[in-house]
Amino acid sequence: MKILIQNGRVIDPASGFDQPADLAIAAGRIVAIGQAPADFNPNRTLDATGAIVAPGLVDLAVRLREPGHEHAGMLESEMAAAVAGGVTSLVCPPDTDPVLDEPGLIDMLRHRAEKLHQSRVLPLGALTRGLKGEVLTEMGQLTEAGCVGFSQAEVPLANTQVLQRALQYASTFGYSVWLRPQELHLGKGVAASGPLATRMGLSGVSVAAETIALHTIFELVRSTQARVHLCRISSAAGVALVRQAKAEGLPVTADVSINSLHLTDADMGYFDSRARLTPVLRQQRDRDALRAALADGTLDALVSDHTPVDDDAKALPFAEAEPGATGLELLWSLALKWGQASGVDLGTVLSRITTRPAQVLGTALSTLQGSVGQLAVGGAADVVLLSADGHWPVSGERLRSQGKSTPFSGYELPGRVLATLVGGHVAFEARPQA
Repeated sequence: MKILIQNGRVIDPASGFDQPADLAIAAGRIVAIGQAPADFNPNRTLDATGAIVAPGLVDLAVRLREPGHEHAGMLESEMAAAVAGGVTSLVCPPDTDPVLDEPGLIDMLRHRAEKLHQSRVLPLGALTRGLKGEVLTEMGQLTEAGCVGFSQAEVPLANTQVLQRALQYASTFGYSVWLRPQELHLGKGVAASGPLATRMGLSGVSVAAETIALHTIFELVRSTQARVHLCRISSAAGVALVRQAKAEGLPVTADVSINSLHLTDADMGYFDSRARLTPVLRQQRDRDALRAALADGTLDALVSDHTPVDDDAKALPFAEAEPGATGLELLWSLALKWGQASGVDLGTVLSRITTRPAQVLGTALSTLQGSVGQLAVGGAADVVLLSADGHWPVSGERLRSQGKSTPFSGYELPGRVLATLVGGHVAFEARPQA
């Protein structure tokens, strides 16, 4: 299949390319950026007039809810949501049921995803068996099965010695460990510690839950030199520690969720369970620090933290409701909204959801390394056509994800995803607006 994308503004953050150009695709690869070869005869032409042509988005935090939680999200619906959101590569954590701690489970998930011919699924393997924090998994076998790193998902490690051994092993073989910094005993609340949580009678999660965990992680990284990715930093104090660790030269990267980037604890309103999230929403000073850190590169990537939750699990008192929100289809619009509010140029906005997350994955991308997150001649044709104009209303009815709950419901968000190509295959096309 030969496809020619014409008349678009091509932006590739990896190379700094930003100008009107055509993009030619053949056999799933990009064959030209700029002028198509004279003998190139496309089977299909996509008119990108007024649109941005960019690398497919790379999302580092997506729960597909399979295996084990099919009631909350079927693989088919969540993969459809991914391409509708412009996401061509996504990382899924291991906290499924059963936990992704065996090569057979990884093979099954990847096979199921590949049959759908949509986004590329990049699984994280469990760091410990069953995520119980006791025995390390067979990291070598899981890597051979396709895991791009190892994680405890939302289950903190109580035993620091186990974490130390995991980092030593990972460092020896060049694996990366993905950790959400949260101290086990201080992180059991449902809202950010502060006056609002106190007035509402909700159990609080202090900033210390994040900073204590970060201090521990950084001390272990200093001794092991293991590559660690910090998932969903949520506080200004956490940002300061990450900035200090990077200045020291520690091999760490970090991301922030669309929820923490835009919302605060005030968005809980009158116990609105749509704002029951993990990590908890913090105060405005934390949100402002996260925005600045994403702009200056202290935080490497913006993630959707997509966690589809069914209506029944949200129709409970705030403290009992299941945490999580759908986010795949909001990633581009909320990245653009951040850029517009912060005065960040489009190239930088796109880099935080394409190039920089691909760099976090690094050599784990194996055969796709050098093409995911960027537009490169000879690279995989993972391409998205985006609009930066206009606004659209967020509502559950418009979302393809099986999980309809989002704290952004009712918002008017900027920008749209017009089309998504994965490996040269048109996986999504938006319907023309009336």
